[in-house]
Amino acid sequence: MTTLVFDPPRRGKPPRHLADLDVAERRAAVAALGLPPYRADQLSRHYFGSLRRRAEQMTDLPADVRDALADGLLPPLVEAERSLDCDNGATRKTVWRLYDGTLVESVLMRYPDRTTVCVSSQAGCGMACPFCATGQAGLTRNLSTAEIVEQVVAAARDVATGVLGDGPPRLGNVVFMGMGEPLANYDAVLGAVRRIVDPSPAGLGLAQRHVTVSTVGLVPAIERLSGEGLQVTLAVSLHAPDDELRDTLVPVNTRWKVAEVLDAAWRYADVTGRRVSIEYALIRDVNDQADRAHALGALLRGRLTHVNLIPLNPTTGSPWTASDPRDERAFVRILRSYGVSTTVRDTRGREIDAACGQLATRATTGPISANEP
Repeated sequence: MTTLVFDPPRRGKPPRHLADLDVAERRAAVAALGLPPYRADQLSRHYFGSLRRRAEQMTDLPADVRDALADGLLPPLVEAERSLDCDNGATRKTVWRLYDGTLVESVLMRYPDRTTVCVSSQAGCGMACPFCATGQAGLTRNLSTAEIVEQVVAAARDVATGVLGDGPPRLGNVVFMGMGEPLANYDAVLGAVRRIVDPSPAGLGLAQRHVTVSTVGLVPAIERLSGEGLQVTLAVSLHAPDDELRDTLVPVNTRWKVAEVLDAAWRYADVTGRRVSIEYALIRDVNDQADRAHALGALLRGRLTHVNLIPLNPTTGSPWTASDPRDERAFVRILRSYGVSTTVRDTRGREIDAACGQLATRATTGPISANEP
């Protein structure tokens, strides 16, 4: 049986940041600096409302306190190492260098009616799914709440300043589908979700239903999320309807089997009233056969769910590739014959290794892409 290790290697803790703290904690932190607690609300409005991070931009704060507030509550945690654009400028992957030199990635995507950012919650991933570049890289460490939020705030800033060109003027959706297994970094991810959905000045004020948290199936964490009183979408990366195959494709299945994972997902749907998203990467001659489509349809029939079929994005050195389009279409037809809502995910970012399953940071030397503004 595969031995699963969820604890990341120990490293130094990132500096405290405004986004790590709730409103009361921010006020206490500001008071500890010898300043009136209401300055915390002003700082929060700058960061979450106006998307500012530099002290000199905060002109309503007295000049003699700006630096103290910025140094104490807005330390530099993430800096853009490299950005790459594709899809005619509608998709941007950013490699972020964290405070300790660790690299992670996020992907910002513009659609006609929305903009979505896919963020990382860990540097690397410990789940070891063999078809995923991040999983094959292994786990370096968990990200802090603020390191996650900083990716979202940066994306919101990019959208507001028109980095992706014409489109919706505000960031609309956040998906925890970048590097890492979000529910293996539960506390930091939950804190990030709170900052993303809480109204200004507490947070960014995005709609809860526009936030998606994915998991390969950490059942106790799914159960815990069910009790948080949130309306975020749960996405389960299933990839196989049977335990024999899923033990190979998603090694955590050796601990929590398909039936246990889906039972936890249905309980989440019952508690929240939210439709569960089932993520299924179609891999040629591995999990795309008609009998597996029928098995999946039987498992999901009558449930509050939607299936996202994902054409596999091959990674370097992988023997697996995407399904034949005819098999993909047949898989869709079979699932829909069971009354299961099904779509094929729009594959974005392949040419810059930003598509689903491709995120894996490498050395990023040389100049920023020519289409970097």
